[in-house]
Amino acid sequence: MILLISDLHLQEERPDITRAFLDLLDGRARHAKALYILGDFFEAWIGDDAMTPFQQSICQAMRQLSDSGTAVYLMHGNRDFLIGQDFCDAAGCTLLADPSVVELGGEQVLLMHGDTLCTRDVAYMKLRRYLRNPLSLWILRHLPLSTRHKLARKLRSESRTQTRMKATEIVDVTPEEVPKVMAAHGVRTLVHGHTHRPAIHKLVVDGQPARRIVLGDWDRRGWTLQVDEQGFQLTPFEFS
Repeated sequence: MILLISDLHLQEERPDITRAFLDLLDGRARHAKALYILGDFFEAWIGDDAMTPFQQSICQAMRQLSDSGTAVYLMHGNRDFLIGQDFCDAAGCTLLADPSVVELGGEQVLLMHGDTLCTRDVAYMKLRRYLRNPLSLWILRHLPLSTRHKLARKLRSESRTQTRMKATEIVDVTPEEVPKVMAAHGVRTLVHGHTHRPAIHKLVVDGQPARRIVLGDWDRRGWTLQVDEQGFQLTPFEFS
């Protein structure tokens, strides 16, 4: 069994989500071969050198899962792209490139956070290119902590405001982009998060049946994608 999740947006202000994640680590994930976290794991991340006690507790819980034998993979999201190798080493997880092709359920599957599929959001794509530039990343990681805190709050506030103002089709994936990206990677299954619109979409790529599986965000409920001998099962669960 393999589990995939995304968009938990972990933060101290949402202890219900934290409890649900820790329950997953202590329960189903202990029986999984691997756990994949496809971005926006934390609501914000300003650097490995600025871990709070809350974030350190999450790191330790992940390490315990890794030490138990479950491989843990983590992909950057648009909220936590400053997570670095120091955190991954401490948590016992492997940082995945976005995108990555991995074998799941006997087939090659494309994993993405999903934000790069939203090409109609021109303003966001421009900001993303700037923030992910290696020079920008170096500068961000070396800013004073107080400056990074202020910048993170500003970016989060602007993101919420702009998302509310933008049309739904702008903040969702661009339909034409999906088959193009899948064909470029030679896959028939794509799994991503980011849009907070969980579903399994049937489509055609290069004349062949294909599917796009969208992971749900953890807000009113949690979502997991379980891959086992029964196939790909996208299911929600209620927080305890």
